[in-house]
Amino acid sequence: MIFSENRRWLENLSETVERFLRDNLKLELHPDKVFIKTIVSGVDFLGWINFPRHAVLRTKTKRRMMSRIRENSVPESLASYLGLLKYGNTFELEQELRNNYWFWENKVK
Repeated sequence: MIFSENRRWLENLSETVERFLRDNLKLELHPDKVFIKTIVSGVDFLGWINFPRHAVLRTKTKRRMMSRIRENSVPESLASYLGLLKYGNTFELEQELRNNYWFWENKVK
């Protein structure tokens, strides 16, 4: 990832990076995976949408997490997900996860 306030500079840099990768490393950038976006839209990385001052869990990651806690309601799974949630603005999501875990854990028994 390369950040700049100057879009034109980024566009020129993109060509330079592509040329360096092709000529020196024999690599090519995937044409559908190179984006020039505003920082306001966030950066999608490792299941999180990262903004300059906070991060939110991606919707698909949240759905997957809730589905897996429903399928496997064990304390280790809950602890793992709570550890993941410490990296963003997730207070309400953490409460939802704890409630779902309690519900599914007690329903299974």
